[in-house]
Amino acid sequence: MTEQLSADRRPRTRASERPAAVDGPPPGPPAAGAPGARRPFSGAARLVHGIPHAFLVAWAVMVALPMIWILMSSLKTNAEIYTDPFGLPAELRLWVYAEAWQISNIGSYFLNTVIVVVGGVVLTLLLSAMSAYVFAKYPFLGSRGIYYLYLAGMTFPVFLAIVPLTKIAQVTGTFANKPGLILIYTAFSLPFSIFFLTAFFQSLPKDLAEAAFIDGAGHFGVFFRIMLPLAKPGLISIGVFNFLGQWNQYLLPVVLNPPLDGRGSNLVLTQGLADLALRQNYETSPTSVAQLFAGLVIAMIPVLAVYIVFQRQVQEGLTAGALK
Repeated sequence: MTEQLSADRRPRTRASERPAAVDGPPPGPPAAGAPGARRPFSGAARLVHGIPHAFLVAWAVMVALPMIWILMSSLKTNAEIYTDPFGLPAELRLWVYAEAWQISNIGSYFLNTVIVVVGGVVLTLLLSAMSAYVFAKYPFLGSRGIYYLYLAGMTFPVFLAIVPLTKIAQVTGTFANKPGLILIYTAFSLPFSIFFLTAFFQSLPKDLAEAAFIDGAGHFGVFFRIMLPLAKPGLISIGVFNFLGQWNQYLLPVVLNPPLDGRGSNLVLTQGLADLALRQNYETSPTSVAQLFAGLVIAMIPVLAVYIVFQRQVQEGLTAGALK
C-alpha cells in the first residue's frame, strides 16, 4: 500500500513534454553556411596567421646563412676566399682545423675559455642558489634591501665599472689570470641569477621542507637534499644563460686579461680570435684566413651543443617558473 501511494505521488511527465523518438542516425555536424558551422579560413585570415611563420623562416635564414658561409670558408684557401667568397671549396680540407688548433693557438684559447667559463658558471650557480634560497625562505631584517641592491646590479653597465674594476684586480692579484676572470664573471652574473632563482624558490612547496625538519634534517640538509633537486629546472635554465653570456664575453677579458707573452697563451677564445684577425703578419700561410674561420667554427660548437642538449630543460624551467 505504501509503495502504491509513493508511486502515485511521483511527478508525472506530460506526453507533450516527453522527447519524441527520433529514427535514423544521430545528427552530424552542421552544414556549411548553417548557424554554428565553423567557417574555413579566408585568404586574409590565412595571410595573417602566416605572418609569424614568415618571420620565423626569415630569422632562421638570417642565422643559418652566415654560419654556412663561415663553415665553407674554413675549408678554402686564401685565394679561393678572395676570388670566390660565396662558392663551394674545391676540396674538403679538414686539416685546416688541425692547423688552426696548433699553429694559430686556438687550442690554448679554447682550453683557457673552458676553464674560466666552467669555473664561473659553477660558482655562480652555487652562490646564487644559496643566496636566492635565503631570500625566498628566510626573510630577515634588511633582506629586501639587500635583494634590491642585487637587482640594481642588473642596471649597471659593465663599461662604467672597468676603471675601478681594473684597479681592484691589480691590487687583489686577480689581474691577468684565470682565477681573477672566474671571480669577475661570477660577480657580474650574480644579480640576474639571484633574481631568477629567488622567484623559483618562492614557488617551491614548504611542506617538504617542514617534513624534513621534523625528521631531523638541518638547514643544509634541507637545501642540498630537497630544495636544490627540486630547483633543477631553474638551475639548468640559469646555467645555460650564464654559459652563453660568459663564453661570448669580450670586454672584460680584453681589459682584465692582457697577453702575458708573444703567443698570448693566457688569452680566452674571444680575445684570441680578435688577436688572430688583427695580427700584422696574418697571412703567413696559404690557409691563414681559413684558420680564422675554423677558429670561429670551433668557438660556435660548444654554444650550439649546450643549447641543443639543454633546450628542453631550459623551456621547462622557464615555463615552470612562469606557471608557479
